[in-house]
Amino acid sequence: MTETIYSGLKQLGGATVLPESPDKAELERVRNPQADVSYNVRFTAPEFTSLCPMTGQPDFAHLVIDYVPGDWLVESKSLKLYLGSFRNNGAFHEDCTVSIGRRLAGFLAPRWLRIGGYWYPRGGMPIDVFWQTGPIPEGVWIPDQGVPPYRGRG
Repeated sequence: MTETIYSGLKQLGGATVLPESPDKAELERVRNPQADVSYNVRFTAPEFTSLCPMTGQPDFAHLVIDYVPGDWLVESKSLKLYLGSFRNNGAFHEDCTVSIGRRLAGFLAPRWLRIGGYWYPRGGMPIDVFWQTGPIPEGVWIPDQGVPPYRGRG
């Protein structure tokens, strides 16, 4: 069998179990075959869930992750499993959103990364959390995240 950039992946193409926690989730990456080009990659997770660390009640968010890859691309199934591992994890909205951004930035070493966490109301108040690694690289088209501010029934 010929060695490819995908040869080392363990989770793609096989049965997997949702990790117990974000700390136990294994992110995987592959070499970026277009590393000489600056472009944006967007992942949208409109049904992200975690737990309130105080009440244990579920919290829901629409996450949008944009990144300009360097040498690495995140493998999407491992990202889905990582995000799913928050389902039984207690953390405030700010902690969830920033932790995800920081872990991806540390793991991928992208040219740039941002995450928008658009959280649904808790106690009648939505909380939106935004984090990025620095200024947007020049010449890269980064579209608006497209998530309107929460308006309730209005």
